[in-house]
Amino acid sequence: MGVRERLAEAGLVKDVIERTEVIGVERLEATRAVSLTEALSDAPGANIANDCSLCGLKRLRLNGLRAEHTTVLIDGLPSHTITSGFYALDAIAMTGVERIEIARGAGASLTAPEAIGGVVNVITKEALEDGFSVEMSNGEWGFNQLGLLGTINANNDRTRVTLIAQRDQRDQFDADGNGISENPLLENASLSARWSQDVGRRDNFVFRLNHTTQESFGGPVIGDTTASIGAALASFDDIPTDAADLFENDDVRGRWLGKPWETTEWVDTTRNELAGSWLREINTDWNFELSTSFAKHEQVSFYEGFDYRADDEMLYANARFNYYLSDNHLLTFGVDNRTERLRSYSASGTANNLDNDPTTIYVSDAFDYDVSGAFLQDTWTVNDDFEIKAALRVDSVTADFTDPSKPGIEIDETVVSPRLDARYFHTDFWVSRFSAGRGYRAPLSFFETDHGLLDGGVGFEIDVDALERSQSYSYALSYEGSRLSSTLSATWTEVDDLAQLSETSAGVPLMTQLSESASVSALDWAVSYRFGDHLLASLVAERYDYDDAFKSAFGIAPIEEKLNLSLDWGLDYWDLLVSMNWVSGRDLNNYGYVGYNRLGDASSLKSTTAPSYYTVDFRLARVIGDAWTVYVGANNLFDYTQAGDQDTPLHWVSTDSADWFDVAYIHAPLRGRELYAGVKYAF
Repeated sequence: MGVRERLAEAGLVKDVIERTEVIGVERLEATRAVSLTEALSDAPGANIANDCSLCGLKRLRLNGLRAEHTTVLIDGLPSHTITSGFYALDAIAMTGVERIEIARGAGASLTAPEAIGGVVNVITKEALEDGFSVEMSNGEWGFNQLGLLGTINANNDRTRVTLIAQRDQRDQFDADGNGISENPLLENASLSARWSQDVGRRDNFVFRLNHTTQESFGGPVIGDTTASIGAALASFDDIPTDAADLFENDDVRGRWLGKPWETTEWVDTTRNELAGSWLREINTDWNFELSTSFAKHEQVSFYEGFDYRADDEMLYANARFNYYLSDNHLLTFGVDNRTERLRSYSASGTANNLDNDPTTIYVSDAFDYDVSGAFLQDTWTVNDDFEIKAALRVDSVTADFTDPSKPGIEIDETVVSPRLDARYFHTDFWVSRFSAGRGYRAPLSFFETDHGLLDGGVGFEIDVDALERSQSYSYALSYEGSRLSSTLSATWTEVDDLAQLSETSAGVPLMTQLSESASVSALDWAVSYRFGDHLLASLVAERYDYDDAFKSAFGIAPIEEKLNLSLDWGLDYWDLLVSMNWVSGRDLNNYGYVGYNRLGDASSLKSTTAPSYYTVDFRLARVIGDAWTVYVGANNLFDYTQAGDQDTPLHWVSTDSADWFDVAYIHAPLRGRELYAGVKYAF
């Protein structure tokens, strides 16, 4: 057993008083999850939202909060910049992932105080033995995936190396055949290396490297309304087509007649990550860990005529000490620092500043973000049945938009964030967990505000001067028996100064903050029952209630009620997983939806009633010998999509013929059935 594992087993590194959902490697394989978004699609309290039908922007929402309130960690350390949290979730490969931990609620992690909704921690596979695996799968709509995993265990378990490579791809999807995709082409490639080294009996060093690339292309369909990505980009002439000539019969449900560039959304990103940590056991009562992580996110993109380049760098450092004060008290304390620098550039925006028109001055969204904090936590074992963990963070936060037109520092605050977790064992089977905490977040990137970059060619207006501050309370009651497992959880969260996107009278994106508090209540129940030795049935039911203020801050209607049913059957060499997701209907009026199908025709008002729907996934696998596994499966088996079964996400924004169309009338799945087959070899 290595240094890190020995300390964890002794309780000196990590505890689980707070409620934490865990998705293990068996579940990841059974669902054939390729990316983080697919892995979390059925997790309690987690919802994956598609916020754009062209670029395919995916958002991860915990506890019903917005996606920017969720923090993703890799092996317990921040690895994403603020901007990479939006075009990176689909690029986080599941090859080589041991498990995913989900801790919900403000202040759920000492490492990520800005995680108002919660934290998702992706844990890399530990090299406990020498091994190698290769997995290949192919399917409909251009789906293909290749994953390679190698592990090396040497020097009597002191040296552990994990090497990971994954590439996956999907083509565009156009259910209604109008020549504009509802889901983009997506290509991801990822290379990772992790090295864990024990030095003596008291020291462990871990280093991690990652290189990830992603390209997405939505809008004109390749082979239909454009010949290639390059052809779509080359078609840009900065001369917009008249609105009356964009669609057949002026109807967004008709064929696209405009130029390819007018619907092109192309995003090409490169992300490099470096992380390292040193864990040292001083004696049986003391240990400390020094850790750091660095991420660099580079983006080149084109949004319907607006070009945008971004260079975002993040550096994080942490010094954490654990001290066993007594048999009943474990103290954790330390300091950390996070700095982030975003620099962006737009050729079209710069051109606006040279046209001598004072109404089209381009203002960039570049920023500097600095946080320095100190924390103290006491884990108190009151008795064998009752445990309490109390934590306090103090952070100095500055956020400065650096465009020359934005003099001064917008946010300069010192914030105190307490957190309390308690766990009580009623019996050997029943456990209660209670959590309360405060958190904060600096509203910075326009990516977070529901695709604000779409109109970014005329610049950005920023009217924020305070951190978002939250308070949350949650209670969970769990039962764990030999066959039945159940957890009922309730959470309430309130956010002050919640960021919101609007626009000026000139149509310039404007980021402001709500003057009133916004709140959401979440209720979920996860239950599973094992029938004999071969069949496991599971149910997850979720409900979210938003107040009017929170509803006004959403650009895309969130899920209000959701039900997941799954059956996992295993016998000898066979394994079958069938999963059904049901989403309730919603009143889109509550989220400000207004749109028209025909240009200038008030009678073509789009429906504001989003009907309920369900989707079914399955995977059937067969183990052959000691090393081979073959499988077949399907995502969205019955091919249910919004554009194919209801209505296109495209819409005219008003009855004024001078207004343009938009692409975000979204309330149902945008990608149809994906049949696939694959093979895995492992030894």
